[in-house]
Amino acid sequence: MKYVEGFVIAVPAANKEVFLRHAAKAASLFKEFGATRVVECWGDDVPDGKVTDFRGAVKAEADEVVVFSWIEYPSREVRDAATARIMSDPRMEDMGGEMPFDGKRMIFGGFAPILDV
Repeated sequence: MKYVEGFVIAVPAANKEVFLRHAAKAASLFKEFGATRVVECWGDDVPDGKVTDFRGAVKAEADEVVVFSWIEYPSREVRDAATARIMSDPRMEDMGGEMPFDGKRMIFGGFAPILDV
């Protein structure tokens, strides 16, 4: 069964094109190291919640858009190996200096699918 790594970030709306270029570069690295699919979704209908919501989870400011992303891997083992390689790759380190969003407010985690219809 596949393994999914999910991310939620807040990106300044003015940085949409810069973010898209950044995400495309990162996606090529993830795929090089074992990802089978990389999906980036620009928030289009992200309502405020009564108790919690996506905007609150990443402390999105008024001029920011919530981005929901996921990366699919063949297994958790492939994801773990890919993560180690990506984090030590100089290309990723270079990309870290030009982040079009505040990485400290990113939430992420790995998930084992239990239903895929």
